[in-house]
Amino acid sequence: MDKVVGLDQVMDRVTDGMTILFGGFCGVGTAITCIDKLVKKGVKDLTVMAVVATQPGGNFDLAPLFANKQIKKFICAHVGTSPEAVKAMKTGDLDVEFYPMGSWIEKVRAGGAGLGGVLTRTGLGTMVEAGKDKVTVDGQEYILEKPLHADIAFIKGYRADKLGNIEYRYAGLNTNPTVAMAADYTVAEVNEIVEVGQIDPQRVGTPAVFVNAIVQGKNFGEHVATYRELWTHSGQIK
Repeated sequence: MDKVVGLDQVMDRVTDGMTILFGGFCGVGTAITCIDKLVKKGVKDLTVMAVVATQPGGNFDLAPLFANKQIKKFICAHVGTSPEAVKAMKTGDLDVEFYPMGSWIEKVRAGGAGLGGVLTRTGLGTMVEAGKDKVTVDGQEYILEKPLHADIAFIKGYRADKLGNIEYRYAGLNTNPTVAMAADYTVAEVNEIVEVGQIDPQRVGTPAVFVNAIVQGKNFGEHVATYRELWTHSGQIK
């Protein structure tokens, strides 16, 4: 099965009020081409789940979605990297639901694995436990964190074969493999699309069974240039 589709075809699936899950961490391993298209489409009232808001300083990654008030609710571990998200939260235009970072990724993993939740001691005795069920196991008390699952997920890989096997590169292998499993429909944006058999099986980070569609993002040279310009401009590299 050839899962390569056009970006417009993927965007036809996205409607107002959807729950969307994004892979990546601080802008690295993020499906930036897909995000740009979502901004242009103007879908609104979205519930978005991502481990952090944007790359430090905002103005990239998910930042335009926050700035355009397209996101109604944000489920994350950290929001402070994005001035746009912080502003929307302060003005009451954005509802933010926080989880400890480890709990967030475990909730997503549970959503992908079909589990009823995960037990954790992280957050006991703090506001994190408010309103949540607690379970005692062998005399130890745990918070029951329920799974996170989305209508659609956008992940970012380095290469994909046409069947949908995804290869990641360096830090792109962050939340993406877990996120890929936790949605009804998973879209992989990649730098390069190759024929089946051209990716070493040992380098497959997400098997094809979890991927519904592959879209061509920036090629690798364009991708490197985009991030080099971003990080140079922000002073993160010289």
